[in-house]
Amino acid sequence: MEARNDQKWPDVLWIVRHGESAGNVARDAADAARLPRIDITTRDVDVPLSELGERQARALGRWFGALGEAERPTVVLTSPYIRAHHTAEIVRDAAGLQLDELTFVTDERLREKEFGILDRLTRYGIQQLHPEQAEFRTLLGKFYHRPPGGESWTDVILRLRSMVETITRDYRRERVLVVCHSVVVLCMRYLLERMTEDEILAIDRTNEVANCSVTSYRFDAARGKHGKLVLDAFNFVAPLEEAGAPVTSEPDAPVAVK
Repeated sequence: MEARNDQKWPDVLWIVRHGESAGNVARDAADAARLPRIDITTRDVDVPLSELGERQARALGRWFGALGEAERPTVVLTSPYIRAHHTAEIVRDAAGLQLDELTFVTDERLREKEFGILDRLTRYGIQQLHPEQAEFRTLLGKFYHRPPGGESWTDVILRLRSMVETITRDYRRERVLVVCHSVVVLCMRYLLERMTEDEILAIDRTNEVANCSVTSYRFDAARGKHGKLVLDAFNFVAPLEEAGAPVTSEPDAPVAVK
């Protein structure tokens, strides 16, 4: 399709959740044992990928590498959290993206939702140690509930609004890959598709965002006054399935309630 002089969006925007992390594995073990705390000693920002997570990232990178040269990412934006940043690096290298032709940026606005005093707690731990927070979350709903020291979904959305502004200002007509976290994937959908609270939470209830899944948008010049990004795929995991890499979708270790 012929490019528009007034196009403000990238040609393509891929939003990818990081590969499985060590926190995913630790959380599963804590839940299975009905423990209040998740056995992980590092900061959330420093939680690494698991071996499976690295395998998933390589599979996704090979999928990007199989695209035509004119279809591969030209810009990579990544959360600073190690599990996301390492995913982005593995995807970049496995895809064969040339460093001198690629814009690779780490941006703290893409970080995981912060959980404050609920960090490292399972659902059982929250109910035992902070029953008042469990009650507040039930009353307010996950969209607006902000644990002490943490963030609500609306807080994440607020920082992502400026992220979207950066994308439209700096990366128009580029092919942009964003590597981030499950709540960020959903909050980006909320913003790009101008959803309501009910609409995005309905998607959240029926879809656990899979590790290394792809949510993609393509620019359609015929949509709206100046064209717009249109959802092309959500939670797309075919690259992993084709490579034989198991699909995982567990919340991260601190995500007792996302």
